[in-house]
Amino acid sequence: MIVTLVHVWVKEPFVENFISATVENHEHSVKEPGNLRFDILRDADNPVKFTLYEAYESEEAAGAHKNTAHYLKWRDTVADWMAQPRQGIRHTIICPVDKAQW
Repeated sequence: MIVTLVHVWVKEPFVENFISATVENHEHSVKEPGNLRFDILRDADNPVKFTLYEAYESEEAAGAHKNTAHYLKWRDTVADWMAQPRQGIRHTIICPVDKAQW
């Protein structure tokens, strides 16, 4: 299992648009084969900073996400709204190991 934490800093005028586009991406992403979680988090102290928590069963499932129409739409839509390039940091899951616990 693999998790990617994607850190995104959004230009203030585009925050609400970013949230809407990201929620739409979330709604499709959670339906992908191999998706365990796709959470959208907003920094409590910095309202223009977001973290996307993406968990997939395998590297293949995580990679397939990058080729979906909804991801490509999101990527292209939000690109100019970012204050700096997003940072995706990959992690391996230690616990839980049982998919049923997700």
